Parts: sequence; C-alpha cells; structure tokens
Amino acid sequence: LDRYPRQLSGGQRQRVALARAIIRRPSIFLMDEPLSNLDAKLRGHMRAELKHMQNTLGITTVYVTHDQIEAMTLAHRVALMEKGRLQQLDTPAKIYNDPANLFVAGFIGSPPMNMIGGSLSNGRFESKAGGLVVGPFAPAEDVILGVRPEDCTVSEAADGDLSGRIYSVELIGDHTLVTVATAAGQVTLKADKAYNRTFDDAVGVKIESRGVYLFDEKSGARLRA
Repeated sequence: LDRYPRQLSGGQRQRVALARAIIRRPSIFLMDEPLSNLDAKLRGHMRAELKHMQNTLGITTVYVTHDQIEAMTLAHRVALMEKGRLQQLDTPAKIYNDPANLFVAGFIGSPPMNMIGGSLSNGRFESKAGGLVVGPFAPAEDVILGVRPEDCTVSEAADGDLSGRIYSVELIGDHTLVTVATAAGQVTLKADKAYNRTFDDAVGVKIESRGVYLFDEKSGARLRA
C-alpha cells in the first residue's frame, strides 16, 4: 500500500492485478498467463490459491497458459491449441490418458512421452532397438510408438522389449528418472528412488502394453486398433 505500481516487482504487480480483478466479483475471469512472473515456489502456492478461489467463488475462468502443469492442475476442461488450431478439447485426465494426436501426446506430461520410430507388422511394433506385441493394427511404415515414463521399467538387457545403455540417472526425490540410450533414440523411465545402476550399463526397457500409443509419423494422427 505504501508503494507506487512502478516500485513493485513483476510478480507483485501480477498478484495485485489478480486481487483487483477478484474483488469486483465479475461474471467471468479472463486470465492470460497470470503466474508467469512468479518464482517456482510462489507459482506452486498460487496454483493452489487460484484453484481454491475458483471453487469457492464459482466464477467461470478462461485461463491461457503455456505451462502444461498449470493447465492440468487448474482446469476442468483443457483446449489444446497449436498454430491457431484446436487439437483437443477435453478433461485433463482424458487428454493425458487418451491423446488425440502426436502433438497432444508430446505436449502433455512431465517428463514428456517417449517417442520411438518404427513400423507395424503382424501385430508387432518393430524398431532399431527392439519391438513388442501391440495388437491387431494394420501393417504400416513410419509409425511412432509413444509410451510414458511411468509405463516403462528397467530390466536386464536380455529381458527388455528394447535394449540400450544407461545415459543418465537423476534422483528426483520420491523416484529416479533413468534415461536409456537406444538405437531408436533416448527413452526416459521412472524407477525406484533407490535405483543405483551406473552410467553405460547395458539394460533393457520393458514397456507396459496398456500404456502404448501409436501414431502416423507423417500426419501425427492417432492409430487405433
């Protein structure tokens, strides 16, 4: 209260602007990246505040953001846009679990979905690093298999659907991110926090079949059995 707007930081100005909008009790909020100037800790706190505020006030809020975490945590419905075109409009859970195309699949998720190039034949996906049974899909060339890190596990080299060598190991806290370099590209997976294999170890990557998505590489369209 004892400072002019020009004396406030960018994050403080954003919070003041939010408060001024909220106190008017409008019929709709239009928010364009309202948390972009906040540091990571305050941003997380403000996400919870905005979610609680929207639930308490019950005011329709249109929220524009490039941050997929904000979109997933705050929204009841997400409209995902690319180059001015609507790619998918659905609930956060539906967008995450049933992406409409390659762009949506690659955009939503942290770490992002693994993308592996290959082909389909006789119900199997084959790549330079190995393959797996995916079900009754029509034969096709130039196919992308997508699988999220939580649907992959590290195995012994001979037991995996894909084979490669450990490229990096990152302890996040409650889990470890393991990146495996394969002949078809890098694959990131989530392992237990106690995982302690070393760099360049030969390993396999087991893929959970229920977590597999297939896309046409050229068009980006989702392939369904």
